[in-house]
Amino acid sequence: MARVHNFSAGPAALPECVLREAQTELLDYAGSGMSVLEMSHRSATFQSIIDDAEASLRRLLGIPGNYRVLFLQGGATLQFAGIPLNLMRTGRAGYLLTGNFAKLAWKEACRYGEAEVLATSEDTNFDRIPNLEAAGERASRNDLDYVYICQNNTIFGTMFSELPPTGATPLVADVSSCFLSLPLEVERYGLIYAGAQKNAGPAGVTVVIVREDLIENGPARADICPTYLGYQLQAAKGSMYNTPNTFGIYLCGKVFRWVEQTGGLTAMEARNRAKAELLYDLIDHSELFHGTAQPTSRSIANVTFRTDDANTDAAFIAFARERGIEGVKGHRLVGGMRASIYNAVSMESVEALATCMRNFEASWSPRSI
Repeated sequence: MARVHNFSAGPAALPECVLREAQTELLDYAGSGMSVLEMSHRSATFQSIIDDAEASLRRLLGIPGNYRVLFLQGGATLQFAGIPLNLMRTGRAGYLLTGNFAKLAWKEACRYGEAEVLATSEDTNFDRIPNLEAAGERASRNDLDYVYICQNNTIFGTMFSELPPTGATPLVADVSSCFLSLPLEVERYGLIYAGAQKNAGPAGVTVVIVREDLIENGPARADICPTYLGYQLQAAKGSMYNTPNTFGIYLCGKVFRWVEQTGGLTAMEARNRAKAELLYDLIDHSELFHGTAQPTSRSIANVTFRTDDANTDAAFIAFARERGIEGVKGHRLVGGMRASIYNAVSMESVEALATCMRNFEASWSPRSI
């Protein structure tokens, strides 16, 4: 069976060469006589797998030596609690609300301290990144433990083109849907984290990169922080306080290597921007489709668009599926369409989607719905 053009938002497309390599190693990894799925996480063989994954990621992002890399479980959602439990030492943090996941993170933080909304775009249904100047002024007053952003908003198709100025206040970012799609200045952040299932690997692995000084004294709320969520402990145990997602980490390591072998993050960003520009240009010149994110806030990872009629949206989604294009239905909160054009989505797939959109528009009429 031919593989489809997969625009799913996560779990998302993985590089075919990574899947094939994993397939060849499924029964016998590196002459061990067993699968990584069966292998002890305490074995020397798995230790080499996780060490190699971390080393590859450090090279890709240029992670400084004073940052720890953790491979955890629980998805990005568990980190909504892990971050305030570890970092909210004075009980105050600032949040920028730019979409559903930023809002959920803020609500979770409110359980553990004072989480101040520094800026929001909810009044226009999260169609933009709000003005950062006022938020930056508030964040720079140094009475906050951290400032939190979701750097790319998967549901609404928006992305920060610049980071909020936070002065000495650590910046914390959920980078799940833009992780490894472009270079990141790790030193600009106190902590970044990402669910792997969009650009970095399969579902079930969460990568946390955190500055050592922020966690050296243990969790801020040690009285209530679950042992598993203690970043200091996880760092001391090399992400193996308990049995980690061994196969997921193995696949993440292969994806990291693939990104390196295809030119690194600068080359990846160029490819991703070219894919996004193709779709945005089509949308901007279409009489049927229109984008939902303001142009200055558009994401290079998630292109959101719609028609003016829900039935027409549904007809297009069916039209696309008939042509081997999957995953373009928008999130249930907003409807419409969404093309998640992550690293493993080829330009060929994006061109197939663009052709599908043009053909649908050419054949479309109100009477045909």
